[in-house]
Amino acid sequence: MKLIDEQYTKTPFYGWPRMTAHLNRLGHGVNHKRVRRLLRQMGLQAIYAKPKTTKPSHEHRIYPYLLKGISICRPDQVWCADITYVPMRRGFMYLVAIMDWFSRYVVAWELSNTLDGQFCLQCLHQAMRSGRPEIFNTDQGVQFTANAFISALQETGVLVSMDGRGRAHDNIFIERLWRTVKYEDIYLKEYATGHELRRGLNRYFRFYNRERPHQSLGYRTPAEFAAEAGSGLPLLGVPVS
Repeated sequence: MKLIDEQYTKTPFYGWPRMTAHLNRLGHGVNHKRVRRLLRQMGLQAIYAKPKTTKPSHEHRIYPYLLKGISICRPDQVWCADITYVPMRRGFMYLVAIMDWFSRYVVAWELSNTLDGQFCLQCLHQAMRSGRPEIFNTDQGVQFTANAFISALQETGVLVSMDGRGRAHDNIFIERLWRTVKYEDIYLKEYATGHELRRGLNRYFRFYNRERPHQSLGYRTPAEFAAEAGSGLPLLGVPVS
């Protein structure tokens, strides 16, 4: 699973056929059925334009993508959220993060050992304690289309936006965040336990928000960029373990 995650982080457009071929080239004799099962377990799906072949639960409404053609020019205009698989020395966990699109500031994050939606809702409540966006963008995952998650946004007047199914660039900034945190922290540290992972990510996201300069932000940190724009974002925006 670690090999799959590392390759998916490099090439998120790999579906099960290419991933199976990649693993076989590395000398791992796996068949496509096992690779498909592991990809589902990890919550991974190739991101490329393809026909809509599945329908959401009748209880879950899909919302349109609201960001096409608009200029993101201020903090708290758009927040986005996503989930990623996190390998550990033994086992794995799932990480959800909420990011301010304008400043790349990580407003909140949370960990879980399952893909149920509760940890995403907890992350949202934590983020909303520091402010609220005008638009909140996610993919069409069941965690984000769940009634409890949508209601928490709409009750505060936030507009809900969702990526087109399989669209690679609709939530591109948080996809870049996953590559960054994995290559700069998770893959290097190989955390052994969930407790170690939480402490390590707490340190990393403080560094990411306050010390790591971004070329796209004129080599300013997300916190500096947000502050210059008059944001009300908190100084840290990450849970303390």
